[in-house]
Amino acid sequence: MLIVFTRAIVIYIFLLIVMRLMGKKQLGELQPFEFAITLIAAELACIPMSDTQVPILYGLVPIFTLFVVEFCLTKIVKHSLKMRKLINGKPVIVITPNGIDFEAINKLDMTVHDIMESIRAKDYTSPEEIEWAIIETNGDMSVVPKAANRPLTVSDMQLSAEETQLPYSVICEGKKMTQNIQKCNLEESKIFSLLDKFKFKQEDVLLLLVTGGDDFYLQPQKGKFITGKLSEEIG
Repeated sequence: MLIVFTRAIVIYIFLLIVMRLMGKKQLGELQPFEFAITLIAAELACIPMSDTQVPILYGLVPIFTLFVVEFCLTKIVKHSLKMRKLINGKPVIVITPNGIDFEAINKLDMTVHDIMESIRAKDYTSPEEIEWAIIETNGDMSVVPKAANRPLTVSDMQLSAEETQLPYSVICEGKKMTQNIQKCNLEESKIFSLLDKFKFKQEDVLLLLVTGGDDFYLQPQKGKFITGKLSEEIG
């Protein structure tokens, strides 16, 4: 038992040193090759830690080897743009001034739900508030808001604060979200009347958001998004 305890301490300290040398990036900021190396190193550390029949060097040497590989790859991608694109990939624009880019999110194997979750994590509730959104090589989303939506405190503008209402997705990727329609206290006929006005079929709609039961954001699969009020468009 003492041997297992000692081996665990040695491997842990060695792994801690190696991970410290690899940098201070958070897990969500790791590039694909860095994340893969981290997972493999953790697995290699477990084997000699739990199995006393395996020489401790069988765990330390591979971990050190991975550190050398990671160090070399980091230097390569730092000085070579071609290798950086090959190993890390490149950022992809998923929201433009025209709205959500359906072809881009398809190439990334993402859904509109994924995009909406990411923009909510950035403190935005609708693609209408965003000028550009980019999926970085580490999988995180960077957002450039429209000028009117850039961070500004209420006290700076000397305005009274209004309660923020949550938008509901009533159509997403051509599929009707019945529960969300009910939460908006809307009749389905109004939704289809709106689509008929703009000559869209349900399957043509990438995203339809309704806020407060009246304000809407309509993003077709092709073309620019449309915003307005249901009460003004369909009465």
